[in-house]
Amino acid sequence: MPVEITWWGHATCTVEDSGFRVLTDPLFAPRLAHLRRRRGALPPPEAAVADAVLVSHLHADHLHLPSLARIAPGTRVLLPRGARRHVPGLARRLSHLHLIEVVPGDEVRVGDLVVRVVTARHDGRRLPVGPHGTPALGFVVRGEARTYFAGDTGLFDSMADEVGDVDVALLPVGGWGPYLGHGHLDAARAAVALARLAPRSAVPVHYGTYWPIGMDAVRPHEFHTPGEEFVRQAARLAPEVAVHRLGHGESVRPEVTKGEPQ
Repeated sequence: MPVEITWWGHATCTVEDSGFRVLTDPLFAPRLAHLRRRRGALPPPEAAVADAVLVSHLHADHLHLPSLARIAPGTRVLLPRGARRHVPGLARRLSHLHLIEVVPGDEVRVGDLVVRVVTARHDGRRLPVGPHGTPALGFVVRGEARTYFAGDTGLFDSMADEVGDVDVALLPVGGWGPYLGHGHLDAARAAVALARLAPRSAVPVHYGTYWPIGMDAVRPHEFHTPGEEFVRQAARLAPEVAVHRLGHGESVRPEVTKGEPQ
């Protein structure tokens, strides 16, 4: 069965592999605090259908309780260790889900898939007052393909070694505001990460979806151009990688090698 990647906007993707659906950082809201969705229709109800959900860190645009509340009862949700303790109301509002707190190095089986947890370099605490020490995570989903979801991360020296060989990389290339702080990838740094990881295919995510209300005219290129810029930089640094720049709600079936036997 072909592996299919669907980008719903921001860091929300569906990875369908071996007949199982894995959903990343679900965010289905038209507005979140000071952010509004500026591009792309809201994901349809079928976007919330998943066999497992991966949450990369505790920021509200990645661990969004109302969006997670739409997931079917009993679905496994992989969360950074400390999520229940540091996110008010999480255990109560998501009591219908099977919450599994994980750290880098853990592996969780989802049907015929194995999800391996890897390191991310990012401030993973629940802002604005959450304690430090809660890890930000990436994930490698292994089935017919090996798909790396980076979550939110900066570039770090051991990235390629920790992630290992992958077929598809879902890489953040921007953000939701005019400036990217420490612990993020912009288009240029994401292309450097791509060259180090050397997957067969890549999909840029985490750009061109949400933007602060009233700031449409402030550095608008940071909203509009990261996807195109990543394609350009990737062609220069990693020309052997097929980059698929998707529109919101679009899917791709990337060419992959068969994953490791389970």
